[in-house]
Amino acid sequence: MLCVFQGTFNPIHNAHIRVGEFVLNTYNPDKLIFIPAANPPHKISDPKYAKHRYNMVELAVKDYEGFSVSDIEYRREGKSYTYLTICELRKLYNIKERILFIIGTDAFEKIESWYEFDKLKDLVKFIVFVREDNFNPSRYDYLKSRGVVFEFQPLSFEDVSSTELRQKIKNNEDISLYVNKKVEDYIKENGLYKD
Repeated sequence: MLCVFQGTFNPIHNAHIRVGEFVLNTYNPDKLIFIPAANPPHKISDPKYAKHRYNMVELAVKDYEGFSVSDIEYRREGKSYTYLTICELRKLYNIKERILFIIGTDAFEKIESWYEFDKLKDLVKFIVFVREDNFNPSRYDYLKSRGVVFEFQPLSFEDVSSTELRQKIKNNEDISLYVNKKVEDYIKENGLYKD
């Protein structure tokens, strides 16, 4: 069984790693692949940070057994559409069953707007991490009737958004609680998120 954690990772932080560890321990996939989106269709992302985002993910996951990082979306031109990535992975690993797909509630609530959603939903099982207070899972019940396979998991640890993290860096605040030391050093060495 393959699991995919796709995201902008701008930058990757400890909550991303904990989500990955939780999925490894809970679902026991053969492989968990972090896939930084080279050109995310749903987010405005400065292209000059694309390679830096990939490098930071590589640094963050390299010491974890069971984690790997893929440049699959960097090798493909155009927007980083999840459907195209999943199709490519199915061919690459000769996968017939659904691929586990890690996603937060913030992205999952917009899932129907994703490129080729009607085809994508038949290829993956969404592992949805709840990133909000007073969460009401029943508001997603209608997706089951559309054939979407998903289950919710709580984020039982301190979450921080990458947006908040970038603001902390801009303000010269300490980010050591939120990111891997190698990632923190990389951000400093490359002067990232200062503009």
